Amino acid sequence: MIRVRLLGTSLVLSALALAGCSQGPSSSATPATSAPATTAAPASPAASVPAKFASGDVKIALVRQLSSGDYFEQWLAGAEAEAKALNVTLQISSGDGNNDKQALNLEQAVNQKADAIIVDHGFAQTVQPAIKKAADADIPLVAFDVDPGTPKAVALSQDDHQIAEQALGALKADTGGSGDVIYVYVAGFAPLDRRNETWTKFKTDNPGIKQVAQIGVVNSSTASAVADQAKAALQANPGTKAIFAPYDEFAKGATLAVKELGLQSKVKVYGADISTADIGVMTEPNSPWVATSTTDPSNVGRVAVRAAALLVAGEQVDPALMVPPALVTQQQLRDGKITNITQLTQAVPALVTPDVAHVPWSAS
Repeated sequence: MIRVRLLGTSLVLSALALAGCSQGPSSSATPATSAPATTAAPASPAASVPAKFASGDVKIALVRQLSSGDYFEQWLAGAEAEAKALNVTLQISSGDGNNDKQALNLEQAVNQKADAIIVDHGFAQTVQPAIKKAADADIPLVAFDVDPGTPKAVALSQDDHQIAEQALGALKADTGGSGDVIYVYVAGFAPLDRRNETWTKFKTDNPGIKQVAQIGVVNSSTASAVADQAKAALQANPGTKAIFAPYDEFAKGATLAVKELGLQSKVKVYGADISTADIGVMTEPNSPWVATSTTDPSNVGRVAVRAAALLVAGEQVDPALMVPPALVTQQQLRDGKITNITQLTQAVPALVTPDVAHVPWSAS
């Protein structure tokens, strides 16, 4: 999601992402170790640690749009763990949904001459000017789930088209390819916009699927706001068979609405992204949330830090890094008695991608 959330300067991305599928206080440096990333083949164990990394002098600025929400918290935990493993200091700031504040935090990272900058989500119009300044200053850049507007930055993303395809494949199989569907979407977030492209094509290819309503909001309480919208949409469209909510906060809100209206036997929810809390929602008795396509947010955070570290070390990094997703179903979680992300990654090892932006001198 992306998890993703945002709509205009005041909206918040709460734990896309989009995909895919929102910001706060000014930047504060939080020590953590981080490392570069590249798509090169794993190097030999004999690869020597670059002197700047060995001395712990590498500082990478992580400029986030949003920090609240399960997805974003797990993403950050992965980034911090990778930074620690690579002996890097991670200087973390968050706009907490305020796009202008995120842009100011990014300007500050440029002025402080960070060794590299990771931009985590954001609104293209507000972050691209500062990204250009960083690129002009030859500061290595990694942009996750936001269009950096320059080929000098590494664009990291989940495969959002595949995320939507997998979730919609499950929806099609369960509905037989026909039925009324409520769609949850907020434009302006790269992951959600990419997932929307797949949804648009899906409707064309499956004329039996009818979108009867589009809802969506991104703010500091996205799930509850979406729940209110979904209840109204469900009451206005009693023939609804499914809700396509390609961001976990959207899916949680849709799930709450279906449950509150007692429609679990009639309406199913198909989402995107996952967290330990999401697993709990999907596996609770009579939950309508039956499938989600996802990456492991912690793994994506690790990839972002590795990519930045590789750039600092002068290594080549694929300019369009992509982390592939996997489809996770409610039945799979229940059958495997999976209750958290650690158990999920053990059951679905494809969610861990150590060879994406592999750091030759790292043992991790």
